[in-house]
Amino acid sequence: MKGFRNLTGAVVALASVAMPVAAVADGYPDVVRSSIYVPVRDGTKLAVNIYRPARGTTAAQERLPVIFSFTPYRARFRDKANGGGDGKVVELALDDRLAMRSLIRAGYVVATADIRGKGASFGHRRGFQDRTEAYDGYDLVEWLARQPFSTGKVGMIGCSYLGGSTFHTTSTTPPSLKAVFIGASDLDKYAFVRRGGIPAQFNTRPDEPADVDLASVPLDADIDGAMLRAAVAEHAANTPMAPLWYGMPYRDSVSAFTGNQFWNEVGTFNYLDRIRKAGIATYFWSNWQDEPTAQALISAANMPGSKFLAGPGSHCVPPPGFDFTGEVTRYFDLHLKGVAYGMESAPRATYWLEGLDGKGGYVRSNLLPGEGAKPVSWFLGSGRSGTARSANDAVLGKAPAGRGVDRFTVNYDLPDPEYFAFWAQPMDANGLSYTTPALTAPMKLVGFPVARLSVSADKTDANVFVYLDQVDATGKAEVVAFGRLALSHRKEAKAPYDTMGLPWHSGLKADVSPVRPGQVVRVNIDMTPVSRVVPAGARLRLTVAGADPRQRNLKDIRVTPAPIITVHRGGATASRLDLPVNN
Repeated sequence: MKGFRNLTGAVVALASVAMPVAAVADGYPDVVRSSIYVPVRDGTKLAVNIYRPARGTTAAQERLPVIFSFTPYRARFRDKANGGGDGKVVELALDDRLAMRSLIRAGYVVATADIRGKGASFGHRRGFQDRTEAYDGYDLVEWLARQPFSTGKVGMIGCSYLGGSTFHTTSTTPPSLKAVFIGASDLDKYAFVRRGGIPAQFNTRPDEPADVDLASVPLDADIDGAMLRAAVAEHAANTPMAPLWYGMPYRDSVSAFTGNQFWNEVGTFNYLDRIRKAGIATYFWSNWQDEPTAQALISAANMPGSKFLAGPGSHCVPPPGFDFTGEVTRYFDLHLKGVAYGMESAPRATYWLEGLDGKGGYVRSNLLPGEGAKPVSWFLGSGRSGTARSANDAVLGKAPAGRGVDRFTVNYDLPDPEYFAFWAQPMDANGLSYTTPALTAPMKLVGFPVARLSVSADKTDANVFVYLDQVDATGKAEVVAFGRLALSHRKEAKAPYDTMGLPWHSGLKADVSPVRPGQVVRVNIDMTPVSRVVPAGARLRLTVAGADPRQRNLKDIRVTPAPIITVHRGGATASRLDLPVNN
């Protein structure tokens, strides 16, 4: 029987946590849809789609709880690119990637809405996930709670931007919002979008043309599409996304678009106390091969009683081999219907452990991944030749090596990645690499690796990227974690939230300072979290580089001549890699 492992290693049978038949029965096999413009507090009309459980063409007559999702990606549109002609109608609520179709069958009204300035909604975006948008979410939650089809209890769900709009709406604490399921979102947007002072791919892509929003399906009352066209015309005043983020290099930068310290406004960590006091139940989800997972994990650490889920795979992909729709439904059943189905006693965390029993499997634990991990240090060494030149030469060893230095010139001529390369690829050909001997026994890593390096550069600043690879016996490598930090952003400070013991770089303008060419500085770079058993015979490799192909502005920030970065080994501040080893 398939199962989960708990902390003690015993198997928890899947059947013991599966949804009972009554909860998954197709009680409402059909859907009755309607759409309407709902004005929020400043009068802006937002496009709302309502999906009521039904049998045939008759909607359920009893009051039901509501699940709400708030999207910038069009809640209902014609996919002209793939369908040809008018295209197939794509509806967020009828897709089960976020369990919405299953929730309708299980007796929930599902509502989706376009955020202001996107899709069929009127208005324009002042910023992204700002307080205006957050309070739009508040107004829609309370509107839904007042409708005759509603019990007055509302839940929210979303992943990626939709996870962010869920989190930000939660921060306004609507009285009717009882539970949220937040996927792949951030707690600290500065630490995510400009991690280590370096903007990368997330949130820096070009804005979409008007034709994208014009492909939205007009709302029921908008027979000739005139309201849709009028709404999309207002979107021309939207704040451009990439220039907004690129234009604020420091945590306390004042945005030219919003006129305030916008990073502070959109940092959900500022509102944690408010969410805790409101008693809104929280569930955080992401997948291990997805950069927001670090933020999701830290979010869970800052919300006592929250649940956490991490599956294998990439961005917002339902975890394979796991009853995702059942988990979502049980969660909302508990908090919106008062029906437990075992959810109230389930362990806090469920996560995929790559390599478990040689293959991989899910672990259920009352500890979050990384809690209880013991940092084990591996030190950068020179290998046989005395000066590191390649992955076959430089080593990671269990003891500090003699003093020495390794240098490389930053390579900006990197291959273009796919448009959304959610995960990094090995970079050993573009920097310095340090590799362990083949492991003589399996090594269980769960938590955050941290690269603690002594470095210098021949410029007043340089970007440092680090990658942790697992290399099998044939030499095939995969990136299992990565991080980044500009030397000028090296100063650390006490974070305004629990970082699970990780270094926190303030990013404040007063704390950002150049280095003198040749000055040796210490940098502590936390990497994305890992959850895997590295098998015996495999090796671990740390690569240090100066650029990453996923930087969308790589051509703009190119320095000529390219910086030369030096890694310093040995001595009192020996460069090392701390790995989160679990027993």
